[in-house]
Amino acid sequence: MSGIETNTPPSRVEPGGSGDEVDRIVAAWAEVSPTLDTAPLQVLSRVSRLARHLERVRAEAFSAHGLEGWEFDVLSALRRAGEPFELSPGALIQQTLSTSGTMTNRVDRLEARGMVERRPDPADRRGVKVRLLPPGVEAVDGALAALMRHEQEMLSALSSDERDALAASLRCLLLPLDAR
Repeated sequence: MSGIETNTPPSRVEPGGSGDEVDRIVAAWAEVSPTLDTAPLQVLSRVSRLARHLERVRAEAFSAHGLEGWEFDVLSALRRAGEPFELSPGALIQQTLSTSGTMTNRVDRLEARGMVERRPDPADRRGVKVRLLPPGVEAVDGALAALMRHEQEMLSALSSDERDALAASLRCLLLPLDAR
C-alpha cells in the first residue's frame, strides 16, 4: 500500500480469503479506509456474532423444555436461591434486570402455568415470596442441562486455559460497564 501506516492487525485477511466473516469485514474496511483503526472490530464484532449464536442456542434449549428466555431467567434465579427456592419480587427484579410491573406480569404468568407460587413472607406480613414449584424445578433443570451441553459444544475449540483467559478478559471488559 502506498506507504500509508494502518492499525489493522497482522492477522488481516484479504476479501475472499480464509478466515471468519469478521476477518473479511476488517479486510474490506482496510481497503476502503486504510487509516481507520479497526482493532475494536476484531473483538467486539466477534462478541456480537457469538451473542447471536448464543441467543439461538439458548432459545432452542429453552423451547425444548417449554420455556421462553424470560421464564428461564426467573426460574433459574429462584433455583439458584437454594431450598426452599424462593425470593422476594424485589430480589427477582434485581437478578433479572427487569421492572416491578414486568416482574408482576412474569410471576402471574408463571403462576398460571403452575411453575411458581406466591406465599406470604414470614418475616414481613406485608411482603410476599415467590417460590419455585416442582414443575418449575423440572423445567429449569432440564433447560439448564441442555444449555450447558450446547455451550460446552460452542466452546469446544478452546482449551481449558484459553477458556479461563477469555473469561478473565471478558470480565475485565464487563466490570466497568456493569458498574454503570
